[in-house]
Amino acid sequence: MFNKFIRTLFILPLFLTSEIPLLSLEITDKDSISIENILNKETLSFENITELIIKNNTELKSLEALIESAAFNLSSKISTRYPSIDLSANGLPQYLYGESFNNNSSDTVSSQYSINPSLSLRWDLINPLRGIEIDLARNNFEIAKNNYEIKKRDLILEAKVRYHKYQKSFEDLNNAQISLDLSLISFKEAESKLEAGTGTQFEVLEAKAQLSRDKQNLEEKKIIHEINKISLKEILNIKLEQEFEIHSEQALIGFWNHSLIKNIESGIENSFSLQNMNLQLANTENQAESFLSLNKPTIYITNTLSSTFSWGSTLTTEIDPNAYASSFNNKISLNFNWPIFAGGENKNSFLAKELEAESQIYAYENLLNLITKDISETYLNLIMYEKNLIALKQEILSTEESLRLARLRYDVGISTLKDVLVIQQELSTARSKKINAIYNYNITLNKLERLTFLSSNENCKEISDDDGEQIESICNY
Repeated sequence: MFNKFIRTLFILPLFLTSEIPLLSLEITDKDSISIENILNKETLSFENITELIIKNNTELKSLEALIESAAFNLSSKISTRYPSIDLSANGLPQYLYGESFNNNSSDTVSSQYSINPSLSLRWDLINPLRGIEIDLARNNFEIAKNNYEIKKRDLILEAKVRYHKYQKSFEDLNNAQISLDLSLISFKEAESKLEAGTGTQFEVLEAKAQLSRDKQNLEEKKIIHEINKISLKEILNIKLEQEFEIHSEQALIGFWNHSLIKNIESGIENSFSLQNMNLQLANTENQAESFLSLNKPTIYITNTLSSTFSWGSTLTTEIDPNAYASSFNNKISLNFNWPIFAGGENKNSFLAKELEAESQIYAYENLLNLITKDISETYLNLIMYEKNLIALKQEILSTEESLRLARLRYDVGISTLKDVLVIQQELSTARSKKINAIYNYNITLNKLERLTFLSSNENCKEISDDDGEQIESICNY
């Protein structure tokens, strides 16, 4: 009988738990991308940013762990659909020794070893809270995944902005160096004219002052360039002492051929923040329902398998060490539990959660309006930067020609150095405006991609006015 009990003890749990599903995690551990391998290339390209952020950013690794935690919690809640099994034993083994004295009968003694194993099973057939808890855990799992996607896309956007800013600092350095070279030419020309007797000391001082300002500007741009480089290293998790290069020349990274209506519809449809708010609303409603479910009955089956095995004798005049005994009992029952009244606590908690859900509906509508506003503003800003780039292209060409003519007039003595320096400064300012416009255009394009979940295009879709042909367009920039 003891052998039969042992076989039952091990076979029954295996049978009952054989069909319990295990939740597979969607986050898989892939081989980590080596930063050194990427940076060993000639340059760190713009396309490497997403790859580096996903594989090396520590914030994302933290959120990955939270996804795994939520997945295990969901598996834990799903497992409540299946029976629970408990094994207990009173003494492994226990020894009993005793003596009994009686004036009307013979004295007795006891000396016995015994084992009392028990196997208990409980299976909830009807549990009002079980389905709600599983839904809550499933929603929390989806929220954890959405939080990961939100942070990932935000980090990728921020890294791209820093990349553009670092690239912009290259152009600012180049512009500052060009201005310095022009100022140096003007200074040498002023000195030459002074020595030839056709210039004045005042012109030399003006040229020297402009040269000093341009030198200071160049040093400032160098410092800003280093700051932007450190900022880019930080978000890409690159060591401070590790060097890398990027494509230093600015260029438009793409074109946006999607209408405003399509932008808004796509942004709302794919927004992880809106999805999370819907899931949180569902959780609040489930929590409200759970308070009502506390007053509903629970029906469950219990099965208790117990046995006793003993060796020795009890309450006998003489101990028989070869004596043994065993007993075997199995009790199965259908049980019912119904907490009928809790003083109104559950009802009030239900009403509180219902009002909380109503508040979340208003918050959802507010977020919907904010998303629409952000997409609209970003789209219109992109159009503005497109127009700025078209206008600045003509402005730079015009200012370059003005500077050339001013120098010619200055060389023949019909203009002053002051005129040359003013136009020279205008050219530097126009180039700086162009650098900023390209930077703003690119980061706005990336922001639109983040907000709308749409992609920019390498080819520009020409949009013509009905009143006439466009002379200039961003498509031929």
